[in-house]
Amino acid sequence: MASILVVEDDEVFSQLLTMHLEDLGHAPLVALDLAQARKQLRTITPDAILLDQQLPDGYGMDLLREIKAEQDAPPVIMVTGVSDNALVIEAMKAGAYDFVRKPMDELELDTTLNNALHSHRLSRKVHAISQANDYGVDINQIVGRSTGITHLLKTIGSVAASQASILITGESGTGKEIVARAIHHHSERPGLFLPVNCSAIVENLLESELFGHEKGSFTGADRRKPGKFELAADGTLFLDELGELPLNLQAKLLRVLQEGTFERVGGTETLHTTARIITATNRDLETMVSEGSFREDLYYRLNVVNIALPPLRERMEDLPLLTEHLLHKINQRLHTRVKNISETAWTRMQGYPWPGNVRELENILTRAAVLCRDDTITPDLLGINGAVSGQNLPKPVDNKDAGPELVSLDEIEERHVKHILQYTRWHRGKACEILGISRPALERRIKKYGLNES
Repeated sequence: MASILVVEDDEVFSQLLTMHLEDLGHAPLVALDLAQARKQLRTITPDAILLDQQLPDGYGMDLLREIKAEQDAPPVIMVTGVSDNALVIEAMKAGAYDFVRKPMDELELDTTLNNALHSHRLSRKVHAISQANDYGVDINQIVGRSTGITHLLKTIGSVAASQASILITGESGTGKEIVARAIHHHSERPGLFLPVNCSAIVENLLESELFGHEKGSFTGADRRKPGKFELAADGTLFLDELGELPLNLQAKLLRVLQEGTFERVGGTETLHTTARIITATNRDLETMVSEGSFREDLYYRLNVVNIALPPLRERMEDLPLLTEHLLHKINQRLHTRVKNISETAWTRMQGYPWPGNVRELENILTRAAVLCRDDTITPDLLGINGAVSGQNLPKPVDNKDAGPELVSLDEIEERHVKHILQYTRWHRGKACEILGISRPALERRIKKYGLNES
């Protein structure tokens, strides 16, 4: 079913057209002049518009130009009895989808309308793809044979086809987005996978990014923009760094989850979404709930299925496979030729706690491959000496009954962030790139741990 706005001053003709559209299963709306049409268009976005030329308060061509100036404008079909061939050319140049003359042939109108609706759906999908940088996921990107990875793969297979909300938890660099993409891929949903990093977008723009905005809703909003909830229709919307979502947006997200509806910023039209929501965070949401910085009702809505990703230090048996996989990927991407890792370098890698997890492993191997002069990585190329090396922290233990490591995650994170800042000589942009976090997230950690350049 599509919503069709009929702009026609002949009440008898508009009633006949309305009944015909209803018979086709559409939801028609009627405006008898330009003023009524403009008023309706301020609150709703129809799927298509049937527009007359001669109206009591002006010309349909004027409204056509206004409509086509908007982003993601619906197709407009001119339906008029005006016998002016120049008008046909003018209307098509102005962006009309087609031109149907009165008295109209119903079959011609039906065919034209169906083609217009189909074309608009395709154009929206192309627009979404251009924003998404969407790509398929190979399940082999999830590398490992450990018990934790085997359990993860089983979980992906079990939940992929369901509609349940999924919360992926785990430390930074454990591969939360790769898991989300794998779930989407195996869900066989026809729509796109659209990721949004909630910490990488400033708060006043994040709402527009998620829900879209209307023209003039804020400074710089020079046209209507669809949000990710619209663009991810029949697909998956992945909200990463969920713990950074402001409380006011948490309330709006809760409404989407409960009712499947939302409005664009500055708009009053109620829109519906069919997107599946997958979220991820490296923060302790239960603690945030108790502190009042995260809504309890939203937490339970999102945490229907929880997938906890193990840190690399808890699955060190996967390190050889991960290293081989990442080196192959790095060699292909950078045209390097690294094939081996020296015994001393490998010993150092096995004794390192990998606070940045797989992302840190890839960064270190990338740097080593670029600096390597032959086909073997040596210890000096790893850059994991000093404060955060395996010599200063407990090594992973094979005995599962030995208990957890006697170093807190905060201590590991503090040392690792400090190490990266020192490595980049406090270049915050480079540090963010290596750590895989946003600039605000880095500044919060610098403040939290009292780090300084001295």
